Amino acid sequence: MTAGSDLGRRIAHHRERLGLSYDELAERTELSSGYLRYLEESPGSPTTESLIRLAQALDTTVDDLLGEGTDRPQGQGPAMAHPTLEVLEEDECLRLVAPGGIGRVAFGGQRGPTVLPVNYHFVDGAVVFRTAYGGPMDEDLRTGLEGVEIKVGFEVDRIDEARREGWSVLIQGPAHHVKPDEIPQVSVTPWAGGERELYIRIVPSQITGRRIHNL
Repeated sequence: MTAGSDLGRRIAHHRERLGLSYDELAERTELSSGYLRYLEESPGSPTTESLIRLAQALDTTVDDLLGEGTDRPQGQGPAMAHPTLEVLEEDECLRLVAPGGIGRVAFGGQRGPTVLPVNYHFVDGAVVFRTAYGGPMDEDLRTGLEGVEIKVGFEVDRIDEARREGWSVLIQGPAHHVKPDEIPQVSVTPWAGGERELYIRIVPSQITGRRIHNL
């Protein structure tokens, strides 16, 4: 089983996501910290057993670490035997979305209902992301009235294919076009690239969430 530099990036991503040092990950996997650092920084060929240990310690799957199935639509497998849909408390919803990442903005555009993915951060109790001046979220989310803002939906979800589990959080609130002197001290880098200097902040007025898990 051959791994390349992508494996190292995925290991580093999950290790940092969990806030683990090399020594802490080494303790979880029973692999040396030096070997773990090598896997992150250089192409390597770990054994199947090592990959399984890494996946378990990093709360992910071997397929995810190897980047397999990234183009396959999620959720195509069968549901678990006894699925349970749990309503999440607001505090738990906020905990789930706080790390940031990818979310989806939903709003009524000039051409009809529109949903767009964005890279976001959660700062001071609000969702913050960047977009382009003159784009859909610039033109469609402006009322032209001072102090009057359009309410939008913002959704974040995570799916665990192996466990047939997942969660989804929906935030609803007004979309505020941040003025230059209001721009928060946060670095939000859109994957889409280009000139995206318009910051938009969504202050939650309603937060709901659901989690699917086994009994």
